[in-house]
Amino acid sequence: MTTNPDMNGVVGTHDIVIITLDTLRFDVAQAAFERGELPVLARHLLPSGWERRHSPSSFTYAAHQAFFAGYLPTPASPGRHARLFASAFRGSETTGRHTFAFDEASIPEALTARGYHTVCIGGVGFFNQQNALGRVLPGLFAESHWNPALGVGRRDSTRRQVALAVERLHATDGRVLLFINVSAIHSPNRAHLPGAEEDSLATHAAALRSVDAALAPLFEVCAARAPTFVIVCSDHGTAYGEDGHHGHRVGHDIVWTVPYAHFFLGNSAC
Repeated sequence: MTTNPDMNGVVGTHDIVIITLDTLRFDVAQAAFERGELPVLARHLLPSGWERRHSPSSFTYAAHQAFFAGYLPTPASPGRHARLFASAFRGSETTGRHTFAFDEASIPEALTARGYHTVCIGGVGFFNQQNALGRVLPGLFAESHWNPALGVGRRDSTRRQVALAVERLHATDGRVLLFINVSAIHSPNRAHLPGAEEDSLATHAAALRSVDAALAPLFEVCAARAPTFVIVCSDHGTAYGEDGHHGHRVGHDIVWTVPYAHFFLGNSAC
C-alpha cells in the first residue's frame, strides 16, 4: 500500500497536481502495467503497479465532489486509512497527524486561501461549463478551461489537455494546484483503436495507452518547474457486459474498484 507523506509539509512548499483518469477500470489499468504498456506512468507506480482502491461514488460528479472534499479513493484493504486531505471537523476517524486538515469547503478553496493559484482543465460533461451543473465543479477553481477538443470522443484530447496545462504552468508564478479531468477513456473511446466500431475492453485499454504517452510532457515540465506532488487516479470504472451491466452508476465491483497512485516529481524533501 502507498505510504502517505506528511501533507502539512507538502502544502505550501510543493505544486500539487491531481489527475483523474475518468472511467478507468482497475483491472484494465493493472493489466496494461503488467504488459509494459504504460512506460510513462510506470516510472512512478509502486513496484507491483497500481494500488487497488475503492471510489466514494459510481459516477463522475459525485466522485469528484467527494475528492475535492478530501475523500479520495480509499485503500481496498480493511482499516481506518488516514486521508491526505480532510475537512476539519470533530470526530473524523480518518484524519491523521500527516493529514492536511482545512476549514474551507474544498481542497481548491483551501489551497487558494494558502496562496495557491488553482487551475481546472475539464474533460467530461460535468466540467464543460455549458450549463449550471457543468459549472459547479469548475467553479471551485480560480481558472477553468474546457472546449470540445478536450472532451470525450476526441482521439487527441489528452494531448490537447496536457498542452494547455503546460501553457498555464509556464504562465503562472508561485504555487499551483493543477487539476485535469482526462476524458479519453470515457465512452465513446473506440476512436483510440483503429477499426473498432464499438467500445470494449480493448478500446478502453487503447485509450489508456494514448493517455500514458500524452502525459510525458506534463511530468517533465512539472519536475523542472518546482517540487510537485502528483495524484493520479480514476473516479470510477465502467462495465462492458459484466453480469449484464453496461456503463456505470451501478453498484458493481468493476465500477467501485479503481486504480490509484501518488508520487513526487522534481527535487522534494518530503
